[in-house]
Amino acid sequence: MSEAEIRKEQEVIERSKKDPQAFGEIYEHYFDRIFNYIYRQTDDEELAGDLCSQTFVNALNHLHKYEFRGFPFSAWLYKIAGNEVNKHYRKSKGKKVFSIEELKVKELVEQASDEWDEEMVNKVINYMNELPTDMIQVLELRFFEDKDFKEIAFILDITESGAKMRTYRALDKLRTHFHIKVKYNG
Repeated sequence: MSEAEIRKEQEVIERSKKDPQAFGEIYEHYFDRIFNYIYRQTDDEELAGDLCSQTFVNALNHLHKYEFRGFPFSAWLYKIAGNEVNKHYRKSKGKKVFSIEELKVKELVEQASDEWDEEMVNKVINYMNELPTDMIQVLELRFFEDKDFKEIAFILDITESGAKMRTYRALDKLRTHFHIKVKYNG
């Protein structure tokens, strides 16, 4: 995000603190991204819609506590969304899922050979679902949400070096298991 975009966003946030109607602009701007982020973690459209709605309600209710810390407002929304998903899984005692489209896996993996087919994509997706949640979270935020390590650290309440380490370890597991070259956006 450019400085001008961040400044404009901060103006909308300040207006929203005084007039909740102005929050609609933020909602419209970020809804699809937050919904998709939640959907990939639930693989349930209705549940994702409910958790997404709760994310925006919480954001609006706590907007007075929001302080700009050098990140786009979306980082705060992703953090709230992640907390809502975690709260859901704690309550339901269900196993967290990671739903990812074939196209996104192909973007993550640089595959030079012609052996790359749907079966290979499915194997990678199934393997990714077996990775620990903390590794899946960093891969999702880094490669599918295009977040930098500093923003990932904020969203997940970890250090920036912790975000990097989790990402490296997850990519290394994919490389080792599949003998493939994985993109690194370091």
